[in-house]
Amino acid sequence: MSRVAWQQATVKTITQETPRVKSFTLSLPSWTPHRAGQHYDLRLTAEGGYQAERSYSIASPPEQTGEIELTVELVAEGEVSGYLFEGVAVGDELEVRGPIGGYFVWRGEPSAPPLLLVGGGSGVVPLMAMLRHRQRVGLRTPAVLLFSVRTPEEVIYRAELEAMAQSDPSFTLLLDYTRQAPPGWAGYQRRIDAALLAEVVARFSEAQPQAFVCGPTGLVEHVADGLQAAGLPPELILTERFGPTGS
Repeated sequence: MSRVAWQQATVKTITQETPRVKSFTLSLPSWTPHRAGQHYDLRLTAEGGYQAERSYSIASPPEQTGEIELTVELVAEGEVSGYLFEGVAVGDELEVRGPIGGYFVWRGEPSAPPLLLVGGGSGVVPLMAMLRHRQRVGLRTPAVLLFSVRTPEEVIYRAELEAMAQSDPSFTLLLDYTRQAPPGWAGYQRRIDAALLAEVVARFSEAQPQAFVCGPTGLVEHVADGLQAAGLPPELILTERFGPTGS
């Protein structure tokens, strides 16, 4: 199989999602339709020839033609994320290649089972592409997003997710605050555990859901085990994880 070619993308917009997360909309001279859940590689080249390369999930839906949106979390001492935060402006060019990946993808077919999405931190990014795709194609099969964050300030895409949940009764947004919840919060306020996952799986009374889990390695492994304990077979649980090197 031939490798995907690198191309020069132009930064069209930059959106501050949270204090440590930005979304970059990139216009592509050679745009290829992607599947929700895929990613792009991004490469920086210094004047002396040194290169640094990272992979970032696509946040935009396949229906957003001619461009992609990459959502990037600023990582401590991350040379790529640090440059994207401090050194990139609208109109700049960035070298990218993609789309890449064929395992952790959701095609959004009308016959697809219900959708259970579990994300931790910036692990919500490919899950957001799935939700945006679902919205664009008008699917109303049940979908639940369990989104684990430390504080209210760290909820990426908060306004869009809340609007999506308000306008679509078949979509449920479950926020789980692990350090600090908003005043008067009545939802989940603990690390994801087996009992919490059993409650979420029980929401799917009609049919077992297809689960997509993305986030730090420890969270992903814990959630995958918990979903199996709650009765989901392994073939219905797809996982994608990232560690401190994904900066």
